Amino acid sequence: MKIYTKTGDKGETSFSGGKRVSKCHLRIEAYGTVDELNSVVGICRSINTVKDIDTILEGVQNDLFTLGADLADPQNNISTKTVRILPDAVTILEAQIDKVQNELKPLRNFIIPGGTREAATLHYARTVCRRAERTLVRLSHDEPVNENGIIYLNRLSDLLFVLARWSNALTQTSEVKWHK
Repeated sequence: MKIYTKTGDKGETSFSGGKRVSKCHLRIEAYGTVDELNSVVGICRSINTVKDIDTILEGVQNDLFTLGADLADPQNNISTKTVRILPDAVTILEAQIDKVQNELKPLRNFIIPGGTREAATLHYARTVCRRAERTLVRLSHDEPVNENGIIYLNRLSDLLFVLARWSNALTQTSEVKWHK
């Protein structure tokens, strides 16, 4: 099978149900940004050296693939074969956030993103996650979307933040406090 189909050469692509739309359609932007986030999480994994963080991020990548598939099949064209992001995925993220936060000193100041390479890339993933969330919220104003996707991205950005902090803490790298 060839990787190129030439069906997108005129700036259109298809949803899973086959409907053709412009590649700049907001739904395409939404799942494209989720795909970008998944790639950034892959970069995080490639430089990460902590097994527990890698295990969490592997689960996140699988969830993001599910969310992309969910977004590629519009809610008004629900296929029985389409996988959807479910509330359980959010519950898992919340449990991971709580577990990691128990390992960290309480945060009393805003911090500047950075620290180790691992932490800096996790902060970068967090900002891409926030953009994906904003795009999905914008889409939800025009079309039905699975609200679990918005909730998932909101929690995921929190998880990525605490993982970045944990990554720094594990190497005893100081966090840089923001000074007004």
